[in-house]
Amino acid sequence: MKRLAVITAVAGVGLAGSAVAVSVSASAEATPAPAAIAWAKCAGDDPYLANAECAQIQVPLDYGHPNGKKISVAISRVKHTDDAHYKGVLIGNPGGPGGSGLYLSGGLASWFSGAGHDEIPADYDIIGFDPRGVGASEPALTCDPHYSDPVRPDYVPHSAADEAAWLKKSKAYAQACAKRFGWLLPHLRTTDAARDIDAIRSALGQKQISYYGFSYGTYLGATYGTLFPQRVRHMILDGNVDDRGVWYDAQLEQDKAFERNIKFFFGWVAKYDSVYHLGTTEAKVEQAYYAIRAKAGKQAIGGEVGPDELDDTFLNAGYSTGWYEPTADVFSAYVTKGDASAITDFYENYVFSADDNGFAMYNAVQAADARWPRDWSTWHRDAAKLYRQGYRYNTWSNVWFNAPVAFWPFQGGPKLKIKARGMTPALLVQSTLDAATPYPGGEEMHKLLPSRLVSEIGGKTHANTLNGNACLDDKVAAYLATDALPKDRPGNGPDATCKALPDPVPAGAAAKASARTSGGSVTPRVPARPLFGRP
Repeated sequence: MKRLAVITAVAGVGLAGSAVAVSVSASAEATPAPAAIAWAKCAGDDPYLANAECAQIQVPLDYGHPNGKKISVAISRVKHTDDAHYKGVLIGNPGGPGGSGLYLSGGLASWFSGAGHDEIPADYDIIGFDPRGVGASEPALTCDPHYSDPVRPDYVPHSAADEAAWLKKSKAYAQACAKRFGWLLPHLRTTDAARDIDAIRSALGQKQISYYGFSYGTYLGATYGTLFPQRVRHMILDGNVDDRGVWYDAQLEQDKAFERNIKFFFGWVAKYDSVYHLGTTEAKVEQAYYAIRAKAGKQAIGGEVGPDELDDTFLNAGYSTGWYEPTADVFSAYVTKGDASAITDFYENYVFSADDNGFAMYNAVQAADARWPRDWSTWHRDAAKLYRQGYRYNTWSNVWFNAPVAFWPFQGGPKLKIKARGMTPALLVQSTLDAATPYPGGEEMHKLLPSRLVSEIGGKTHANTLNGNACLDDKVAAYLATDALPKDRPGNGPDATCKALPDPVPAGAAAKASARTSGGSVTPRVPARPLFGRP
C-alpha cells in the first residue's frame, strides 16, 4: 500500500524543509496558514471513502515535549461544494475509545444527505480521523492479535479456578501491551487525542472547528471544549458519557442498563412468537437464550460460538433496535431448526474481528485517563454483587473487557475536570433508554457544558442521530446550518424532546399489514456506524 506523505504539527516551532509548522497552543488567536497537507486517494475499498481524500499529519508523542518523538494521525476529507455558504470544517468521532473514524468524512456526508439535509455536506468540509494509536494512524496499537480468538473461557466464572484463568489471561494481555508499546501507552489519554484534534484544526488553517461526537466521542468532544473552548464553533454530542463514572463506575452502570435492554429484546421476540416460536413471554424467551448459552458452554456452536461469543452476538440487540430482527432471525433458526451456521455466520460477519487494535486502544485510553482499582477484590466484589442482584447478562463480560486495566504498567489519571467555560453552547442528544451511555450522562454533560439537551423519549438505540428519527436529525442540521438551538429551560433536564420511533415489525408478522395501513411502525435501519459502546 502506498504510504501517504506526512506533515508535522508542533507548538509554534519552525521547521526546515518542506514541512510546515502549525500551532497547537491554547493561546493563539489568529487563523493559521494551512499546512501543506499531501492529500491523496484513500487506500482500501471503504465505500464511505470513495469520494474522500486522505493524508497523515505528524503530532508530538508528548505535547509536553513538542520537539521530541513524533507519531502520525490519519485524516480524511470530503470537501464542501457550496463556496457561498462555506462554514468551515466538521470533524467527527464515532466513539470507542478505539474506534476508527476515518470513514466519517463520507459517512456523515452520506447520513446527512440520507436524512434530507444536503446543505450540511455542501457547506462543510467533513473531516474523519483515526485517533492516535488507532487504525491507519501510525503506530497502531496492538498487543495480542489472538487474544479474542474463539472459543474463550466462559465470561461467568463458575469457580475460583475459572476466575483465575481469566485473570491470568488479562494480566498477560496488559504485560504484552507494556512490552510492545510501553513508550506509547502513557500518551494515549483523551487529552492527547483532543490536542491532536487541535493539530488537525491548525493544519487545515481553521480558527475554529465544528465537532460531532458519538458515544465516547462525546467525552473526547467535551475534553476538547475544556482545553480549547474558544475554538469551538458548533459541538454535537450524541450518547453522552457520564463524566462521574470515568471510567470504572461507568461499566457498572452499563451492566444495569444492558440487563434492562436485553430484556426489552426478549420481550419483543415474545411479542412476535408467531414468527420466531421462542416463547410467548419475555421470561420464556430469556429462558430459551440461557438454555442455548448453557449448551454452548458444553460444546461450542459450530465449533466457534461458545457462551462468550453468544453473549457478544446478542449484545447488538442491547445497543440498537435495528439489530432486533437479524438477531432474532438467527436465534430462531438455531433453536427451531438446529441451524448452527445461522449463528456462526452472524458472529463472523457482524461481531468477531481479528483486529486487536480496537480492544487494545479501548483499554489503553481508559487506563491512562483515570484511576482504576488495583485490588482485584474490588472488581470481584462489585461484579458478584451485581450478578446476584440479577444483572447477569453483561456484568462479567464487562469485567473481562476491562480487566487488563487492573494490571496496567502504570496508574492512570488524574481525570480531567470537564468545564468548558466560554465555549459556544453545544447540542446534546440523549436517548432515555440508551444502555451503552445511560441517560443520566446526558443531564450530567448538560450540567457541565454550556449546552442544550434534546432527549429522545423511549429511545433504546445508542447514539441515535442520523438514524431515521427526523425530529432529532432536523435539530442537528438546523444547529449546523443556522446556529438554531432549542430554547434554554431552567435546570439540567431536557430543553426539547423527540419521541422515539416505534420498535420494528418483523417481516412475516401478522401485525405488519395493519401497521402499514394505520401509519404504524417504521423499522430503523441496522446502524451503519460501528457501535463502540463500552462506552
